[in-house]
Amino acid sequence: MTSSTEQPPSAPSRPLRILIAKPGLDGHDRGAKVIARALRDAGMEVIYTGLRQTPEMIAEAALQEDVDAVGLSILSGAHNVLLPRIVEALRERGLGDVPVFAGGIIPDEDIPALQQAGVSGIFGPGSPIADIVAFIRAHTPARD
Repeated sequence: MTSSTEQPPSAPSRPLRILIAKPGLDGHDRGAKVIARALRDAGMEVIYTGLRQTPEMIAEAALQEDVDAVGLSILSGAHNVLLPRIVEALRERGLGDVPVFAGGIIPDEDIPALQQAGVSGIFGPGSPIADIVAFIRAHTPARD
């Protein structure tokens, strides 16, 4: 039995806002669109920036959209250059606490350096959607 002064835990007043972006010259966005749709179906608000985004464009969109996390899809092989640049561009805009996660073709041997650079989650082809949703929920504190 609870007393009348105790309040139940409150739910966040808004859904998590997730930016999904395709950095660099990679023109394949099916995976990004699948993830965007899955996150939306999981109750998140998704902002998809489209193809061929620069690190600065992605960081600026994250700032303007007040996002809780940034998801990057990359298949071009430029992940070792572009992903750290995006993390740095976010930090320059005061968004160093926004978790960054990535998916696509990223060799296992490149993962430690990307994590060291600030990419907190990496999901390769075939990663279960439920794992990505769980990662986002675990790494994004509820905000009002």
